[in-house]
Amino acid sequence: MIFLLRRLAFYLAAFFLAVTLNFFIPRLMPGDPSARIIASYQGRLNEAQVDAIRKAYGVTGSLWEQYLSYFASVLRLDFGISTVQFPEPTASLLFYGATWTLVLVGLAIFFAFIIGSLMGVHAAWHRGGFFDSFFTPINVMLNAFTPAIVALLLFYAFSLQLKWFPLGRAHDPSLMPSWDLRFIGSVLYHATLPVLSIFLVSFGGWHLGMRNVMINLLNEDFVILARAKGLSDRRVRYRYVARNAILPQITSLALSVGFLLGGALVTEQVFNYPGLGKFTFTAIQARDYSFIQGQLLLLTMSVLVANLLSDIANVILDPRLRKG
Repeated sequence: MIFLLRRLAFYLAAFFLAVTLNFFIPRLMPGDPSARIIASYQGRLNEAQVDAIRKAYGVTGSLWEQYLSYFASVLRLDFGISTVQFPEPTASLLFYGATWTLVLVGLAIFFAFIIGSLMGVHAAWHRGGFFDSFFTPINVMLNAFTPAIVALLLFYAFSLQLKWFPLGRAHDPSLMPSWDLRFIGSVLYHATLPVLSIFLVSFGGWHLGMRNVMINLLNEDFVILARAKGLSDRRVRYRYVARNAILPQITSLALSVGFLLGGALVTEQVFNYPGLGKFTFTAIQARDYSFIQGQLLLLTMSVLVANLLSDIANVILDPRLRKG
């Protein structure tokens, strides 16, 4: 419990620092988010309308007043108004994009972590065998690819040439979003290639990480003692070795959330998928500071929450942490 409280205090401090940096960094650049909107009206706005727009973007008052106002709006999950899709609130755009990105990243992380870890267990237990000798080098090679390269190859081969999968979108445009099996099937069909492109470059890392930790643990005294007691191979493999080897995997899983979301940015752009990555790319081109700030803060919060969940899982799996 003390361990979790210490970690929670650290994450709160990290969140406070992230919000502070997210406020000050855009203000170090020339101009402000409202300037683009005001300039687009080419002098047709009166002074009251200009003040209203500047107030909507939180650039009125002293810097300290702006900071307090920004911090309060973040706690209310109010990230301001998008300049690209004015006057659409940034929070609604973030929610829409995050929903589709979570579909991609969630499916890719789930399958990559489960399949990669199980392959690592099998490869370590049969070290030097056919499975280890065949799949470990392949996964080392796949792990060296970037999501952009794999996404482009899959898009060219299966969407452009073979036409087995659609060129873009998250679902069939003729279907309305619902929990209908037909709509869910359309979502999974459109997500197949984007998920596969993230999966292929990430599951090898889980395989290699699990394999290496397992090999180190196989010579530990508690494993030798378990074998000497005559316990079954299956019990020693999963209850004694894999259970301990999964702890660093869970920590790596939390740290990889940021990397996978970054990879999703490129993948969504290649497959024209309406997730956070596609919105972020457009926002960067148009200098939509409100959206960029909201997206960075959402990314930071995702990593912090993932790390907190990782700590809770570690406490559950490792009894030693419950004492500290």
